[in-house]
Amino acid sequence: MTLQQIQYAVSIADTGSINSAAKELFISQSRLSGAVRELEQELDITIFLRTNRGIQVTAEGEEFLGYARQILDQYHLMEDKYLLTGKRRHKFSVSMQHYTFAVQAFIRTVQTYGAEKFEFAVHETQTSQVIQNVSTMKSELGVLYVNDFNRSVLTKLFHDCDVEFIPLYDCSISVYLSREHPLAEMPEIGIEQLKPYPCLSFEQGSANSFYFAEEVLSTYPFRQIIKVDDRATMLNMMIGLNGYTLCSGIICEELNGEYYRAIPLKTEEKMTIGYIKKKQVPLSAIAERYIEELKAYAGGNEHE
Repeated sequence: MTLQQIQYAVSIADTGSINSAAKELFISQSRLSGAVRELEQELDITIFLRTNRGIQVTAEGEEFLGYARQILDQYHLMEDKYLLTGKRRHKFSVSMQHYTFAVQAFIRTVQTYGAEKFEFAVHETQTSQVIQNVSTMKSELGVLYVNDFNRSVLTKLFHDCDVEFIPLYDCSISVYLSREHPLAEMPEIGIEQLKPYPCLSFEQGSANSFYFAEEVLSTYPFRQIIKVDDRATMLNMMIGLNGYTLCSGIICEELNGEYYRAIPLKTEEKMTIGYIKKKQVPLSAIAERYIEELKAYAGGNEHE
């Protein structure tokens, strides 16, 4: 098994086809196919299923690619330090639950480093995908929360995926709604007062467990729940249907706009927002900077 073969396999997975990967690598399709086939034979696994519609990554292929990306990332760190300092575009990717403050921290990080020297990626996605992206090192960091309800389940998943959770701050729970909502002027809101209004929740796809919910009190018998896929739709539902969601109360008005309010919920529930990283893998300087932006942004905004 060679580093080149590992790079070939990762390129096929990332581009989704042997043809695209061959063009990206400037080699022939036959050479690429042969190299990966030799790798599969040597390891006695099937990384890709080859069909008339293209390639499909197998379950054992996903596992192999997780290790492969770690090897390539470590190689690039060594390459940056000893061979290509100042010559190669550095990469930084972060995955997150739907947090505007985490997006804003990313924006500030990009502004600090300048996009011309770096290749950036940000993924606002489902909870399980945040964990998976960090586990496979598609993202260097993941931003999410734990609380008393989901902590044991997520902690086991973190262990199984070889990632660790580092807490940033503890928050009380807030109700996030339109400033035109009938409850918008309340100093705090009880859960019973929310019954006439639809609760908005982010869709979690196939991992649709209560433990993966981005909103606390996920097992509460809400009268009406509306699932959405993205933050813009949720904000529209708040205006159009007097919907609400439950959140940390750390809000970025620069991105969401001033048409919404976060009001404390009457509850003893807490949530801990933090980040996950791959175990025993040192963070890059840009990842450290992003974490500082997360801390600085939250520290400069009121939250419970």
